[in-house]
Amino acid sequence: MSQHITAQVVAVRDDIVTVKLLKGSDGDYYPILKNEMVHICPTRRGKKGRQEALQAEVLRVRHGEADVQVFENTRGVAVGDDVRQSGHMLSVTLGPGLLGQVYDGLQNPLEKIASQHGFFLPRGLEVDGIDRQQHWAFQPSVKIGDYVDAGDVIGHVQEGRFKHHIMTPFDLQGRAEVSWIQEGSFTVDTPVARLRIEGEAEEIEVSMQQKWPVRVPVSQPLLRNGKSVRQYPDEPLLTSIRLIDTFFPIARGGTACIPGPFGAGKTVLQSLISRFSDVDIVVIVACGERAGEVVETITEFPNMPDPKGGSLMDRTVIICNTSSMPVAAREASIYTGITISEYYRQMGYNVLVIADSTSRWAQAMRETSGRLEEIPGEEAFPAYLDSAIRALYERAGVIQNNAGDLGSLTLIGTVSPAGGNFEEPVTQSTLRTVKAFLGLSAERAYKRAYPAVDPLISWSRYLDQVSGWYQTHLGETWVDQVKEMQGLLQEGESVQQMMQVTGEEGVTLSDYVLYHKSICLDQVYLQQDAFDPVDISVPLLRQKDTFQLLRACLFAPVTFNDKDEVREHFVKLTSLFKNLNYSRSDGPDFRRYYAEIEHFTKA
Repeated sequence: MSQHITAQVVAVRDDIVTVKLLKGSDGDYYPILKNEMVHICPTRRGKKGRQEALQAEVLRVRHGEADVQVFENTRGVAVGDDVRQSGHMLSVTLGPGLLGQVYDGLQNPLEKIASQHGFFLPRGLEVDGIDRQQHWAFQPSVKIGDYVDAGDVIGHVQEGRFKHHIMTPFDLQGRAEVSWIQEGSFTVDTPVARLRIEGEAEEIEVSMQQKWPVRVPVSQPLLRNGKSVRQYPDEPLLTSIRLIDTFFPIARGGTACIPGPFGAGKTVLQSLISRFSDVDIVVIVACGERAGEVVETITEFPNMPDPKGGSLMDRTVIICNTSSMPVAAREASIYTGITISEYYRQMGYNVLVIADSTSRWAQAMRETSGRLEEIPGEEAFPAYLDSAIRALYERAGVIQNNAGDLGSLTLIGTVSPAGGNFEEPVTQSTLRTVKAFLGLSAERAYKRAYPAVDPLISWSRYLDQVSGWYQTHLGETWVDQVKEMQGLLQEGESVQQMMQVTGEEGVTLSDYVLYHKSICLDQVYLQQDAFDPVDISVPLLRQKDTFQLLRACLFAPVTFNDKDEVREHFVKLTSLFKNLNYSRSDGPDFRRYYAEIEHFTKA
């Protein structure tokens, strides 16, 4: 933090503080930039006489003044208090040691702060996001005389089960020659190499960590210099949830949203997606959610076994800024999480980001916009809400890094519309941006259906986009069969609506059969048991076998004499399929139930 006072407070409006810039010896105002970090130093000292320095971000610059957003409680901040500039944007520290950490929205490690200060965190703390005392065994991958560009790998360390690549600064200007490099065990801020940029005599030192502004995509300068290339997502992100993988797939490197009312099962769904999805690293951003849910996540993940081995927390980073924490930091927390994700994507890893929830993030923007007295849009959200949501989701994608390896960032945002109203601005702006929509239903959640995703309102544009992958791995007709089953659900819903008016007697026998086919499909394939050790996670090949067996049963040329026979037939079929779903693939029960179900495929 700069020790030079460059401005003073002239107005305070909750977490928005207006500062007046001071003039230097040349008579001009000290320069200040939008999104620059500043520190407000209240005259009133904190506990034990400690001088507090409250972190804030510059939102708007006018002639001689600036409006800043304070990330902490502004109690005690008064007119005339000193303001010091940091000289850098709102940034995070990137390097080995991120995995397994629980941070707040500004990358302060909460566990470390709690161990030093207890449960009530003092204001104005700045703790290193990465442990600067831990040593890492650095193995160089370049030698003296080699030339490197921005984002090139110069070596690696072992971070748990992952090979953590140490890369040159992402904002490196031009090619550089490696003039010195060393191997050994070092802390993250120890120089491990020196680079000499072509045409310049001065050398720059490279350590195992670097800072990066969170509002600038990590890949932006690398894509510009042509070394990294954005790729088209053409593979599905396998979640082991039948409804998602089969009917509403999410592309690896794609975007999706999960809106739903309170109690519809968002937390359980996102927890299982993060646990069983086919990704390397998971970043969870708990943005404005209730503290109780976040505490449950923090306590469960370290003790939860990872299907890939070890603990789930070994490959997870949690950014939490709950509803009981400062509102201003809530808006920054999503950018902090996605910047860390981009960093690992640049190494060639597949990263999943779950933002829970973007509604609270948008509400934080609304509060800030109101205090800045900006012209409001619909429901008082800022007029730039739509562009802000688009810019956020556009940071997802598949990137081919400098070494030619593919890394992906899949972004799934949960939305919490008030009263389950999907017509509100945040949900609508999100729907115009993402390519997969998994709408949770309060009615299905009330019936204890998991996942409570309503298949009649949900959709995915990725089904056709990744059809080539499905054809290679599941057969040429897979996508057509899925669409056929989606049509069956729609037809069954139409018959059900008719029956609500006329009763069972008012529909034909063929329509009644159609209705029971759709109910059977829903109960035995779209729904899973989140508490059953087998049904909680279904591999893709087992999904294929179950799907094709069920399809053969539903389209078998069976003749019924009356509606009682129809009910009896499908009740028995549904019971057998549920027992099959609970049976291990290599067990005798599975083979027995499978053989019994095969009889239903014959006329």
